[in-house]
This record gives sequence, structure tokens and C-alpha cells, in this order.
Amino acid sequence: MRLPRPGFHTGLILLLLLLGGGLAVLDLRNTPPIGPIPGDTTGEPDYYLEDAQLTRFDAQGRPHQRLDTPRLSHTPHDDITRLERPQGRLLDNTGRVWLVSSARGTLGAGGNPLTLSGEARLLAPAERWQLDTEVLHFDADSGHAWSDTPALLRQPPQWMRGERFDAWINDNRARLTDNVRGYHPPATREEPES
Repeated sequence: MRLPRPGFHTGLILLLLLLGGGLAVLDLRNTPPIGPIPGDTTGEPDYYLEDAQLTRFDAQGRPHQRLDTPRLSHTPHDDITRLERPQGRLLDNTGRVWLVSSARGTLGAGGNPLTLSGEARLLAPAERWQLDTEVLHFDADSGHAWSDTPALLRQPPQWMRGERFDAWINDNRARLTDNVRGYHPPATREEPES
């Protein structure tokens, strides 16, 4: 018994299907892998983003908070956005830049406050001072940054350490309280040449 020989059109269709399948496999190999969907005791997220930039605007429509993160997730039951390794730029009402970073972060309901935890840092490049603490909170509406965990404030060569830190970036004020210690070297005077 002999099987009928496939026709030209049947062979062409099989060749196209084979070629299309091969291209699909190659395309899947070039797609970067998507990380696992985050899930923990906070519940299942309704969305997550990778390599995200978030910008928050003030009442006048000017950007005043920008956060970059390799990954964020949002859980709807508590309206919390969780950030991995966030780095941010905060702008005060004069346009001065403040930099923040940490291992983890959260944005509260409605996007405020921002809470940074795990080696949290607030840096004021214009003033050359840096604050390091374990947990740092920032209320974007009032411009108030604070920490209830021990904080180290440095402006080389001087430094100060305290149990609590507050800063009002719009007013250019900062305060360390409770068990404050520090190092303030004496100012050096240059001797006039004779």
C-alpha cells in the first residue's frame, strides 16, 4: 500500500509552520526572565513593576519627589507600595535637591509618607551633610523627614549621633535629640606669612 505524496501547497504550509515555530522559540530565548510575583503576609499584589521611576507632583504641578527602584509592588488591601532598593530625589520649595536611598521602602496610602528602611540615607549635597539611620520617614506634603532610630549626622570632619532625628527640608532646619554625642574639631587658623 502506498501513501499519497503530499502536494506542493501542503509542503509549503508545513514549512511555514515549522519556520514560525522556530522563530517563536528564538523570540522566547531573547526575552529577559520576569522575576517571581511577590507575595508574602501582606497579601497578593494587584500589580508590580520592574525598573520603575515614580514622580510625585506638588499642588502647583511641579515635580518634588522622584523615586527609582528595580522593583515595586502594590497591595490593594492596605494601599501600600513596596520598593526594593529605592533611590530618590526630593526637592524642597526652593528647588534644592536632597537624595535618599535604602534597602527597602514603602509608600503609604495615597503615596505618602515614604518610609525607607535598611541602611536609610538622607544626603544634602549643597550643605555636604549626610544622615544615616535604620528607618527614615518622609512626609512629602510637609517636607518633614524623621527617624526614631539611632541616627548619625556627618558633615566632614565633624559628626553627631543621636537617638532621634528631625529635618524640615523646606525650612532648612534639622534637629538631633536624646543622648546626642559628637565630634567637632577646632577650627584651624592660617598663620599670616611674614
